[in-house]
Amino acid sequence: MCIVCSPELANAFRALSFKSRRQFLIGAAALTTGAFVAEAVAQPAPATSAPAASAPAQPPATIFVASKIITMERDRPTATAVAVSGQTIVAAGSLDEVKAALGNNPYRIDETFADKVVLPGFIDQHLHPILGALTLAVEVIAPEDWVLPGRTIKAASSQDEYRGRLQAAIAASNPKEWFFTWGYHALWHGPLSRADLNALSTTQPIAVWQRSCHEFYLNDAAIAALGITEEATRGKGEWSTQVDFASGHFWEGGLNFIITPMMKALATPERLSFGLKQMVGYLHANGVTAYNEPGALYTPDMWTLYELILGAPSTPMYSTFLADGRGIIDRVGLDNGLQAVEQQIAVAPAAPGKKVMFFDKQIKLFADGAIISQLMQMKDGYLDGHKGEWIIPPDQLEQRMRLFWNAGYQIHIHVNGDLGLEVLLDIIEKLIAEKPRQDHRTVIVHFANSSEDQVARIARLGAIVSANPYYPVGFADKYSQVGLGPERADVMVRAASVLKHNIPLSYHSDLPMGPAAPLLLASYGVNRVTASGRVAAPEQRISVDDALRAITIGAAHSWRQEARLGSIAPGKIANFTVLGQDPYAVDPLKLQDVPIWGTVFEGTVYPVPRG
Repeated sequence: MCIVCSPELANAFRALSFKSRRQFLIGAAALTTGAFVAEAVAQPAPATSAPAASAPAQPPATIFVASKIITMERDRPTATAVAVSGQTIVAAGSLDEVKAALGNNPYRIDETFADKVVLPGFIDQHLHPILGALTLAVEVIAPEDWVLPGRTIKAASSQDEYRGRLQAAIAASNPKEWFFTWGYHALWHGPLSRADLNALSTTQPIAVWQRSCHEFYLNDAAIAALGITEEATRGKGEWSTQVDFASGHFWEGGLNFIITPMMKALATPERLSFGLKQMVGYLHANGVTAYNEPGALYTPDMWTLYELILGAPSTPMYSTFLADGRGIIDRVGLDNGLQAVEQQIAVAPAAPGKKVMFFDKQIKLFADGAIISQLMQMKDGYLDGHKGEWIIPPDQLEQRMRLFWNAGYQIHIHVNGDLGLEVLLDIIEKLIAEKPRQDHRTVIVHFANSSEDQVARIARLGAIVSANPYYPVGFADKYSQVGLGPERADVMVRAASVLKHNIPLSYHSDLPMGPAAPLLLASYGVNRVTASGRVAAPEQRISVDDALRAITIGAAHSWRQEARLGSIAPGKIANFTVLGQDPYAVDPLKLQDVPIWGTVFEGTVYPVPRG
């Protein structure tokens, strides 16, 4: 979503004084002690760089044997053994074949996975670590369950349930401190206003963070604590139209009035450090070995925090980032945009041995608004007559795409509505005509609403799709009744149509917009069962194999990392996800219940902690 990929939150962090930022990072660093996950099972450490004359002998290779190894390699889809030397896969096949491939090189056999199933390490193609950290570190009252390390937060599906839980949580909190909650959505929880929150407390600051992360609702005490006056929100163009001061409601551009002071209260060292560590544990428990944040929130101080926590020795996954083509251009302008992007990427370029890195020559842009707020741009509008929004207006989007297209960048573009997609495809077609490029892999990100003709056009233009399969599962029931109507709501995320046209497909969670649980995402794509128990557009269901490819090799391909990640083959990084059952052998409706035993990251085994 866009707030964390925009300048607002980064500027808010920049706006803190040097002393405040230093204290923030000192406090966060002090909270990073201790392992985020269970201690790794001891494996031979990779040899460090040293002069050739004094280099130690390479450790013996480790041959992991398993009940089944699903490689995601078309020419050899399964195996029973895989050999790893340091961080790298050196052979895969039967045990005899792997031994033969090693020749006279020393090895040891590890039978930890003898009764388990090994897959390439799961990849969440797109999520937001800071939003995931902060939203899941405050009081969560949301329309769906959230299964986090050591606790499960049950859904609140009605107005009465939401109000009851909100009142109880506020009553149990410290009345001298801010109260934050995330997950509210009017379609499930009914209307909410400043007066409603004042009825719960007139002295304790209360901030309700809407499910999309694009909106806040505040009581009088919160508004006073932030130092915001109604006069200050007037006369600021479109921003002023996105504030209802009387209701305590701030959304989209209206967040600019509150986000800087809000950061001081919300993003405390304790909360952010806890949230990031919780997120790492949550991702590991779901088998994630790599993820990407497109449009990274970046300041030098924030990057230091990322390296402290996401780059810690005990963190068993890659945290990768794309530069933000909205915030950077907004800040420096088109003429200086490429230079500014390259400077940001140079902070932490992708390189061997790095866990936290930027991908080179890749950029994130935005078309239309959020699906969860129903602000995507729809050709036929909305049933209730409200209008969608542009995050980057079409003329500006074309200018920015041309800048990065001509410089050879792979462009990842957030788009949700069928009108937004139409505008985007028109721009891609124009750019191809102006400057043809082979294998440009422009990524259609989210891909909520589309037509069959548009899917065919995506194929003709050589673009690829990274979809969020949670949309029809989580929202089709409500959007059938409000906004879209049943026909458009059910066919959100036309994954089967994408595959029919041989378009590369990956899945992502967009955490916290959807759960960062790749096997669950795969299950959503396979089954498309909504909260009411019905199947939304059964013709758009995909096979288990296609869904698993979307969270492994398909995701790696979308980042141009398929030579390193996404399948089990010699020369690739030894990142695996280890399951307790064969996902191809279970009832597809039970796919999400396949137990995740743990992961292997760069050749080292990391079991999931068992509480």
